[in-house]
Amino acid sequence: MAKGSITQDRTAIQPLPPTPKIDIPESRGFRFKSKVLGKALTNDQLEHERLGKPTALAVFASDALSSTAYASEEILRTLLGIGVVGGIGALAFGYVMPITIAMVVVLVILVFSYRQTIKAYPSAGGAYIVTKDNLGLIPAQVAGVALLTDYILTVAVSVSAGVAALYSAFEALRPYRVPIALVFIAIIAVGNLRGVKESGKLFAVPTYAFVLAMFAMIATGVYKALFGGGLEHVVPADPAALEVTGTVGIFLILHAFASGGAAMTGVEAISNGVPAFKKVEWKNARETLTIMGLLLGVMFIGISWLAAKMQIVPSESQTVIAQAAQAIYGNSAVGHALFLFTQAATMFILVLAANTSFADFPRLASFHADDAFMPKQLTKRGHRLVFSNGIIALAIAGAIPVIIFQADVSHLIPLYAIGVFTSFTLSQAGMAKKHIKDKEPRWRLGLFVNGLGAFATGLVTVVIAITKFTHGAWFVMILVPVMVVLLVRLNHAYESEKEELEDEAHKAAEAPILRYHSVIVLIEQLDQSSARAIQYARTLTPDDLKAVHFATDEHKAERLADEWATLGLSRLPLEVVECPDRRINRAVLEVVAEVVADGNTEVSVLIPRREYSKFWHRFLHDHTADSIAKTLTDVPHANVTFVPYHLGKRSAAARIAAELVGTVAAAESVFTNDSSNGGPT
Repeated sequence: MAKGSITQDRTAIQPLPPTPKIDIPESRGFRFKSKVLGKALTNDQLEHERLGKPTALAVFASDALSSTAYASEEILRTLLGIGVVGGIGALAFGYVMPITIAMVVVLVILVFSYRQTIKAYPSAGGAYIVTKDNLGLIPAQVAGVALLTDYILTVAVSVSAGVAALYSAFEALRPYRVPIALVFIAIIAVGNLRGVKESGKLFAVPTYAFVLAMFAMIATGVYKALFGGGLEHVVPADPAALEVTGTVGIFLILHAFASGGAAMTGVEAISNGVPAFKKVEWKNARETLTIMGLLLGVMFIGISWLAAKMQIVPSESQTVIAQAAQAIYGNSAVGHALFLFTQAATMFILVLAANTSFADFPRLASFHADDAFMPKQLTKRGHRLVFSNGIIALAIAGAIPVIIFQADVSHLIPLYAIGVFTSFTLSQAGMAKKHIKDKEPRWRLGLFVNGLGAFATGLVTVVIAITKFTHGAWFVMILVPVMVVLLVRLNHAYESEKEELEDEAHKAAEAPILRYHSVIVLIEQLDQSSARAIQYARTLTPDDLKAVHFATDEHKAERLADEWATLGLSRLPLEVVECPDRRINRAVLEVVAEVVADGNTEVSVLIPRREYSKFWHRFLHDHTADSIAKTLTDVPHANVTFVPYHLGKRSAAARIAAELVGTVAAAESVFTNDSSNGGPT
């Protein structure tokens, strides 16, 4: 048939028969992963992993909503001077509501600001993307690192607070708070490794149970205050906490305000996760953000009002919410049941608030990695289409503060909030600049909203930095710039690699082929790994093929030569090169350099390499092969190929080989029958 006759006679050309499917056994690790995490998802299933508004609220808002469980308590701790000198006693309860209302004003500004951000960046409008597009890469790294740090602390704080709620109801568990917290982190990590949709289903019930518990407690408290004879003051576990040891001053008020800033953490999470919403993504995200803001504001004000009205003093054994629920519901059977429900809901939401970090940290880290500021492994989606490496990294990083601070919320809180408010400020400043630059319709309104957001959050950031500096904020303020410097150095390394690899790559690919091809197989001893390398070398059909042994032991070299002759390998010449000084790398370099010296020969050096099934086996053997490859790196027209032999997997390899042989035979049989019947030849 003439060339191009496919257009003349299509019936004359038929496709080859399909190859039967090869049943290759899955690895033990993959089978275990499938049992724990579920069936592996394919890329085209990513669309079905999108979240509706109810589920998305549970996934992305659990952190913000849960912060109401300890934000009011932290304001009271600061005003009462618990753990430090300088409390203002019963006067503290008169300042709780004004400080709470001031924080809710900041919340309203943030919600309106992030609504602008989500609309402007419907694909992903987090602080990192907004700052990068409008303020540059380095400010974006500051925003991103600050937010990543805050996500790590969110895991530690939320889980520790959840454990505190648990031992508030069952005090005997307090000594075991650290291992319990670590188990909770592991459970959340596994839940997220199962996929976004799966984690949303898993964590939706606790989120809505907490909202129900808080609204029920607040409503009951309001009813009792108005129609039930009023709310009684809760007797403090430590009456000394109500003693006046300081004075009311601007620094104390600002410090309490900064402590209440914990309630704002997680507000940005929805803007980071817009792509996870069902279509239309940005509209659903904005509506979810508004609902979250309303719930958060009402619960924060309600809990602070109850704490102030009942004059609840935080203690080490019981949280403010636990004391409020116990006092409001009373000691009846129904009241005790409602108290336990409130504590259980609080514990679960606090623990699962870490889920917001697990939803956003991996996605944010992947943005950094896409821009070559973090390891590329963080860009890869795993078994269930989530960024598995980011999830695992967050679980490990979040466990470290829990262990260091013994799951103590009061020690973790001072590290908290400054990171997220730093990212708030940069994000809102970036949006303000975008409005000035683009001048889209109604840009002045957008500029006012985002400009106000940048000013308000920037002010809060300064307040937190000043008032909490000596309590631990200094560590985050040092850590963030240090991490930014490290990420910039990593970026320079990636960019240098990229530049070197891309430099004149097309010329290298189109370079003329040399006249001769020589293959050298390095032989240490005659075994399965050497035999595999020899077999592979023969398939290359080079102009010259030889095996080379470097003799550091004369008797061993003689024994190898005898075995070579006995096994009938004489057609493949074995050269024994004396190496009395045992400098094998140097000896290999001299042999290869001699072959390529004529300028017409391309050399392929095949090195048998044993791969070990158990990690610790690798430490029992040397790594000469890697060292030889490194030595030959700078030799022109010399290439090194490792031929692996996997120890301990011989039976699996045999099964796969048998499957392949059977498949090829079946295909050849079908093809032969078609040919005899006049089919394609």
